[in-house]
Amino acid sequence: MRDKLRNKIFQIKDGAGFEKTCIEMFRYQYKFNTIYRKFSDLLKITPSSVDKIEKIPFLPIEFFKGHKVVTGKHDGDFTLFKSSGTTGSDVSKHYVKEIELYRESFTRGFELFFGPVNSYSILALLPSYLERPGSSLVYMINDFIRKTKENGSGSYLYDHEELLGKIRELQNSGNKIILWGVSFALLELAGKAGISLKDVLVFETGGMKGRRREMAREELHESLRKGFNTETVYSEYGMTELMSQAYSKGSGVFRTVPWMKVLIRDMNDPLDYTIQGKTGGINIIDLANIDSCCFIATQDLGRLHADGSFEVMGRFDNSDVRGCNLMI
Repeated sequence: MRDKLRNKIFQIKDGAGFEKTCIEMFRYQYKFNTIYRKFSDLLKITPSSVDKIEKIPFLPIEFFKGHKVVTGKHDGDFTLFKSSGTTGSDVSKHYVKEIELYRESFTRGFELFFGPVNSYSILALLPSYLERPGSSLVYMINDFIRKTKENGSGSYLYDHEELLGKIRELQNSGNKIILWGVSFALLELAGKAGISLKDVLVFETGGMKGRRREMAREELHESLRKGFNTETVYSEYGMTELMSQAYSKGSGVFRTVPWMKVLIRDMNDPLDYTIQGKTGGINIIDLANIDSCCFIATQDLGRLHADGSFEVMGRFDNSDVRGCNLMI
């Protein structure tokens, strides 16, 4: 059954195919994922009661901190990804049974939006991620860098002058360049740049990691545009618990890959969904999560548009977290 579903993930062509695969995936994970089945049973939701996506239960993302969320047996080798966290805090753990599935998902996803990976020089500025083990983002970027090493790609920690020198070198060679960085590091670089990055695709992956005050995305992008003298700042939306990413080509509006979908749940009733344009909690369907859980209720706040694109508005405040957390 797993192999049959695995073969369907990247073959989805339309909404009807996506919904059909989602319902099949829910039935599979309900049967073979103990944690998810117990959660669904508490809500009195079973496969016989699910005939559309909106009836599928979404597992609160906090379960990845206290439980081993897996579908099927994970007796053999697996790759363990961990989220960032403050000292002494619990972190999310994602047990990836098939690392090739992750590689296929992030490569297909990137190339759907931006074309072949090997047509770019990729420069990574991810100090907070590089300094800890188990980052799924670092794994993805390192894979991209490995594929494009001959193009001058590489990772950088805090040597901004070396990075700026490499950018100048690549600009003179005519290469297409991506600068991929965590927000605080890009802001620090923007304050020192002194060069125009109009011909560079600047990707921010969010997060101040306690290094700077948190900023609204509009303010962040405005600062980066001015500092780098560029018109557009791109964004990547992903997380440890997922196998796929959404991308924004500017203005903070994200689009998903065909095997991924975002729904917006009501802030007070996690089993209800908001009207388009209203802010609520972000629920994510990621069908590449076949070996963990495809249906996740995040702690991010978002807003959905009619065409299926979405914006990330922030996060639930600790004092305001309700609904799915109360289920736990």
